[in-house]
Amino acid sequence: MNDNLLYRIGITLIPNIGNVLAKTLIGYCGSAKAVFSASKKELLRIPGIGPAAASAILKQSVLSKAEEEIRFLEKFEIQPLFYLEADYPQRLRHFEDSPVLLFYKGTADLNQARSISVVGTRKPTSYGKKMCELLVHGLQPYQPLIVSGLAYGIDITAHRKCLELGLETVGVLGHGMQRIYPAQHRASAMKMMEHGGILTQFHFTTEPNREHFPMRNKIIAGMCDALVVAETKKQGGSIISAKLANDYHKDVFAFPGRLTDKMSVGCNYLIKTHQAAVIESAEDVAYILNWGQQTANVGVQKQLFVELSEEEQLIAGELREGVQKSVDALSYETRMTVGQISSLLLGLEFKGIVKSLPGKIYELI
Repeated sequence: MNDNLLYRIGITLIPNIGNVLAKTLIGYCGSAKAVFSASKKELLRIPGIGPAAASAILKQSVLSKAEEEIRFLEKFEIQPLFYLEADYPQRLRHFEDSPVLLFYKGTADLNQARSISVVGTRKPTSYGKKMCELLVHGLQPYQPLIVSGLAYGIDITAHRKCLELGLETVGVLGHGMQRIYPAQHRASAMKMMEHGGILTQFHFTTEPNREHFPMRNKIIAGMCDALVVAETKKQGGSIISAKLANDYHKDVFAFPGRLTDKMSVGCNYLIKTHQAAVIESAEDVAYILNWGQQTANVGVQKQLFVELSEEEQLIAGELREGVQKSVDALSYETRMTVGQISSLLLGLEFKGIVKSLPGKIYELI
């Protein structure tokens, strides 16, 4: 049995220890295993750890549950993704509240060069379904990873269109992998495991309770370059996802609808309040994210005395000599959207200031 995995799972099972505090524990102790080896005195020195939390850690009763989880993972060939490892979604990793551990079954690379999340109402109109399908079809030439929540309506429409077109798609679950919810989507989920995948932060016995879905939405909002709202009312999970994506400095897009259509009220509201950019097609998304531009080495030599804007200087400062960073890391650290960062990086490439490396990584020339 994987010793490190036992303790990594164990730390996520400690009562009242969320992702932020779990990362604090690991940071102070050096590893998840070291957390369970620490003395009560050492634990109480860690910010946020009180007597009750320290006692829960010292009891180590969660480790037997962690062993059950490992047996389940091994039986069904599910991959655990620890937040400090390379396979973990790097777009998501930079956020303080990102899960310490994810469980993944699939074939897709979760760190593909391009990733789009698609969300919307569970009860779409024919217009909403059409916009969703046209979006996915239009994105096909760019080969992004399409992320959604495997729910009724827009989610499953996006997933199924991806499967039809051979585009990789990942469904983020609001429960453990012991089941698929809703059960009607099991056949699609099984196909997705072979051409995409399913992903969750919840342990295998976790039920699809109402409070879990906002947590699921954080992952959907965090592991993309941009989030698209296809159709939604003014309240609900899609509006929450859009707000989260904005908080994570992601680009957010929405399809507009007629003012008299109830199911378009949410999209129109997001556009009106500048929480989402209006789009008419997938080409709009690709244009704003600069996917139509070639960002390979253009052979421009670094120029002396180049005048840079404040935003360009900010990026250049983050990419100080010898430092390599991803677009998502730069977005998080500069508080600019992925679209803004991509556009600025393209300009810096043509000026001979930066160069792109595989995996959307950039460095100074």
